[in-house]
Amino acid sequence: MQNLKNSSQRVQDILSQHNLEIKVIEFQELTRTAQEAACVIGCEVGQIAKTLIFKGKNSGKPVCVIASGCNKVDEKKIAALVAEPIERPDADYVLKSTGFVIGGIPPLGYQFDIPPFIDEDLMGYSEIWAAAGTPYSVFKITPHDLLNITQGTLTYLKN
Repeated sequence: MQNLKNSSQRVQDILSQHNLEIKVIEFQELTRTAQEAACVIGCEVGQIAKTLIFKGKNSGKPVCVIASGCNKVDEKKIAALVAEPIERPDADYVLKSTGFVIGGIPPLGYQFDIPPFIDEDLMGYSEIWAAAGTPYSVFKITPHDLLNITQGTLTYLKN
C-alpha cells in the first residue's frame, strides 16, 4: 500500500468512512484537468467528475458543481438554481472553502449550505473518476455512490 500525500490521505479517510472499497491513486503525471486525468487514467473525458466551486455574488457562499469532464457548465443555470448570480472565485477562496487546491478538489470532504449539483451526464457511466485532494491523485467511484455520499442534486448542467 502506498503512502499518500496529506490531502490525498484526507480524501481516502473520508471515502473509508463510507464503507466502500475505493482507493485513492496517486500518479507522477498531472491529473489537474479533465483532459489530463483522462489521458493518465486511460478513460473517456466524460468519465472525469470535475468539481467546480463558484461563489454567490450576493451571499459570498460557495456553490459546488460536479460536472462531466466533457461538459461546459451553464453558469446561468446554476445561478437560477441558487437564486443569485454566481462568479468564479480566486484560488484562496476555493482553498479556504474546501481545504483543497484547484486542480485537486474532490467532490466530498467539506460542508456547504447547498448540496452539490451533480451533472446528470455522469449517470450514464458505470464508473467515473474524481480528483482526490491533489493535482496528481484520483479515485474511481460509481455515479450512484457519488450521489449517495455527497447527497447531491442531479441537474442538467450543459449549456
